[in-house]
Amino acid sequence: MPKSLSDVFGKFAEFTPGTTIILILLAFVGIGGVILLRKSRNVHFTTHMLVYASACIALSFVLSYIRLYRLPQGGSITPGSMLPIMIFAYIFGPVPGVLAGIAYGFLQYIQGGSIIHWIQFLMDYPVAFGLLGLAGLYRKNLAVSCIIGVFGRFLMHFLTGIVFFSEYAGGQPAVLYSLGYNGSYLLVELIICMVLASLPQIRSMVRSLQNDYQGN
Repeated sequence: MPKSLSDVFGKFAEFTPGTTIILILLAFVGIGGVILLRKSRNVHFTTHMLVYASACIALSFVLSYIRLYRLPQGGSITPGSMLPIMIFAYIFGPVPGVLAGIAYGFLQYIQGGSIIHWIQFLMDYPVAFGLLGLAGLYRKNLAVSCIIGVFGRFLMHFLTGIVFFSEYAGGQPAVLYSLGYNGSYLLVELIICMVLASLPQIRSMVRSLQNDYQGN
């Protein structure tokens, strides 16, 4: 577990100029756009998607830099960094959600990901995070949607753990190693996301965003 605030927030010190520029652009388009959209009803459907996607990706990106716990071969526990992407999918549906997740996956690689094979890169970043968008398949309960989205991401990491990271298994079957390793932090992440998704304030905000989107 983190021993100090520097362990939790220290990742922010690794912001590169390129990463900072991307984040600023996302925040500018997303957060600024949300304000403008709330003042205007004559906005095209796809503009809503772009604005909310930018805001959600930016928020997920910032939250991913707050690491409550880090595992040695990758993976960490954050304060619900996946939730904004899944909220976007919950509001707009699985296809836009998957596209937003793919964009977020590339940012996760820029943040400090590792590549040992191009297939591993695709599975662990754009595909794994893209599958968070599957949360949009069930749009009646956000907490349940989180289970679907996080399971999609887990499945990709589980497979790459078996195929590409079995050397770290230490003699145990690669399947069990990957299951335990990836399940350990993603289960905690899922619980955090589900708890946050169940808060009255979050539920009210999501309903408001849904109504705002459906009203245009």
